[in-house]
Formats: sequence, C-alpha cells, structure tokens
Amino acid sequence: MPKRWFFYAMKTLLSFLLTPIFYLCFGLVMVVFDPIQRITLNLFGHSAHDRVISVINFLLVGCMRLLGASIEIKGDFANLPTDRPLIFAANHQSMYDMPGVFWYFRKVHPKFVVKKELAKGIPTISYNIRRGGSATIDRQNPKQALVAIIKFGRFIQEKKFGAFIFPEGTRSRSGAMRPFKTSGLEALLRSCPDAMLVPLTINNTYKFTEKGLFPLALGVKVSYYVHPPLENKGDHLALIATVEEAVRSKLQGQD
Repeated sequence: MPKRWFFYAMKTLLSFLLTPIFYLCFGLVMVVFDPIQRITLNLFGHSAHDRVISVINFLLVGCMRLLGASIEIKGDFANLPTDRPLIFAANHQSMYDMPGVFWYFRKVHPKFVVKKELAKGIPTISYNIRRGGSATIDRQNPKQALVAIIKFGRFIQEKKFGAFIFPEGTRSRSGAMRPFKTSGLEALLRSCPDAMLVPLTINNTYKFTEKGLFPLALGVKVSYYVHPPLENKGDHLALIATVEEAVRSKLQGQD
C-alpha cells in the first residue's frame, strides 16, 4: 500500500507539473501557425495548406506525448484506398480525437463535419474549418445542416478525400457511446455515392480530461481502430446500423 500511494502521489505531482507545459506548447502551436497557414493557403493553394495542417497536427500529437500519451492505429488502416472518396463514421470522445486523425490519416486528406461554433474565435482551428474544406453545421437548424452536408458530400466526391463525421452529434465526455443520429450520415452517403463507408472506433481520448481541465491525465493510451470499408450500396439506414454496431464492437470498457 505505501508503494502504491507513493506512485500515485508522484504521478499526481507530475500531472500538475506537465499540464501547464502541455497547454503552453499546445497554445504556441495554435498561435504561431495561424498566420503561417493563412499565408500558405493564399500564396500556394490548398495542397500546400494541407501539408501545413499535417505539420501542425504532428506537433500537437507531440504535445500529447509530453503527457506520456501513446497513440496506436489498429485494424484495416494500411488497406484504405486513396483513389476514391471515403466516409469515416466515428464515435467522438474529446477534442483530442482530432490531432491523431489529422496526422495519422493525412493520406486521405481528412475533412470534417463540425458544429458552426468551432469556425470562429479559435486560432488555427477556426481558419482551417472555414477555408480547409470542412462543413460547418448549425445543430439548431436541420435545414441548414442538411444543405451544408450535401454540398460537402459533393466536394468529397469530386476531390476523392476522406470525410469524417461523428454521428452521435456531440462528444461523449465519459467515453460511453451514444446512439447514432442517421440523417447527416445518410445525406452524406447520398451526396457522395462513390464513397466507401469506414467505421472508426476511437478509444480513450476522453481520459485526458476525465478529472477536469487541470491537471490532465498522464499516460493515456489512445487507439484508432479502422474497420474494413463497406461499399455505399443498398439500404443506407441498414448500412448505418451495421457501421454503428462495428464502431461499438471495438469500444473499450463497453458491454
């Protein structure tokens, strides 16, 4: 018992020491790269901008490692096609879902369906949302959200990019997965008929803030489980139900 108490006390002390360093590094990346990405996009175009976004998220993943976090990609990741559009349907646990997706899935040029509140006021993130090809939706206005998703789907269809959508509709702060809402994902499937649908299970990012924003948890083991892609054919609602079951099947700590 004394040894266990000692290690707990040391880990708690380290979390108090490392959390400010993490926030400082994370914030510096956001502030420093905000003008860099603006200049890059305006002078060199979207391809160069995508490379800057990858660098940003490589650094943000490094910030997470300052907290002793590990990140693992599991499943069918290596076999993902890059010559056709993909729609990733994932559970959503935390803002810390995003750096790993941007960095490790960069070969598919990830774009997101996100709430409109994120498109303003946040250095680096807001500008990328507005200008980087993602879709912003008003969760209180279903008509606007549907139009934005359809437009986004056509963009993904044309560019053969990877679209990421979180059908739960909001983050799960406890890690427990909520039922999928089908309307947004169904609209995306209809507007991007050539896409393969990829279930994606994200594990443990909620643990960073399980006890609040300060101190952050140390040694979190994050994983992304890529399930085999499914063809976008037949009954969309049945397909979405299959995807939801697949995502839930690899969620750690669930029944």
